[in-house]
Amino acid sequence: MSGGLMALWDDIASLAKMAAASVDDVGAAAAKASAKAAGVVVDDTAVTPNYVRGVAAARELPIIKKIAIGSLRNKLLLILPVAMLLSEFLPDAMPYLLILGGLFLCFEGAEKVYELLTGTHEEELPSPEELASPEHESRVVRGAVRTDLILSAEIMAISLASVEDEPFVTRLLILIVVAVVITIIVYGVVALIVKMDDIGLKLAQRPSESSQRMGKRLVEAMPKVMNVLGLVGTAAMLWVGGHILLVNMAEAGFHGPEDVAHDVSHWFRDLFPSALQGVAGWLGDTVTSAIVGLVAGAIVVTVLHQLPRSTKAH
Repeated sequence: MSGGLMALWDDIASLAKMAAASVDDVGAAAAKASAKAAGVVVDDTAVTPNYVRGVAAARELPIIKKIAIGSLRNKLLLILPVAMLLSEFLPDAMPYLLILGGLFLCFEGAEKVYELLTGTHEEELPSPEELASPEHESRVVRGAVRTDLILSAEIMAISLASVEDEPFVTRLLILIVVAVVITIIVYGVVALIVKMDDIGLKLAQRPSESSQRMGKRLVEAMPKVMNVLGLVGTAAMLWVGGHILLVNMAEAGFHGPEDVAHDVSHWFRDLFPSALQGVAGWLGDTVTSAIVGLVAGAIVVTVLHQLPRSTKAH
């Protein structure tokens, strides 16, 4: 009896060790997959704060919470089932879907560059009464969640591509972990960014002169920070979109663009001494991807801008 009990305990201990190892493997793979999607995460984090611009301070965090819930719903209820089914039954379709997603990011980035250069998209904030209305808040949340759907699809697809050799259940667990962790990180950082001016105001009201100085600097810096985030978001769209295009065109059998990009990146890296070649190589890859993204996006922007004119002409 005691021998049987000891054998049972051994079996339980072995299962526990296997489960712990599996959890470690899933965690490590999820971290790797999240790192692969880092560029889109930067883009997502940079884009989202603009949705609460002009909104009453008391409503900023509730709106971000609603967007975060919508983002998690996008990832877990819409994107995850489709991605898992495609990876299981139509894996050859994934590169083409990623190419479409990459083109969309390139278009978004190039459209922002076009608007910046031509000044054709000067947004006017709604009146204070409109900003405070539940209808405006609902529109803001819906618009943010729609944009997040594309970015979340890219995050999940890139993450899936990095663990495609894992078994089905392991892939599923990894993507669930990636979805939850990235959503928490992105919208946690977004919440911190949009509340920085409030933190600055609180510090400025303290009796300490050093706190007051820090608070005033925070308040003064936030408009500049938001502008920088807008530029970072645009650059990230072009870089990530271009990289997605290059990698997945090669996956689909079109190796030429990626080979040229690699040659240019290696040429740029070789211009630097060996101690700096790692950083130079990364910078070369990033700039080359961004240029590819800008060119591809500019083509899409040109086509979409010409379509309405040709329709009117007819």
